[in-house]
Amino acid sequence: MMIPVRCFTCGNVVGEHWEEFKERAREGEEDPGEVLDDLGVNRHCCRRMLVSHRDLVDVVSPYQ
Repeated sequence: MMIPVRCFTCGNVVGEHWEEFKERAREGEEDPGEVLDDLGVNRHCCRRMLVSHRDLVDVVSPYQ
């Protein structure tokens, strides 16, 4: 699976926050902005990177 490792714009490491962000925000239980605030992701470019990323593994290979 491909996860965003670094922000394309500023180069900050965002991969360390991906799993927790995905678990908390993608399931719709919490607001993505509040999750990013809790994780300490403050830069707009890094926030955009995490919010806009989509796991394509399930879409590309639906047959397991």
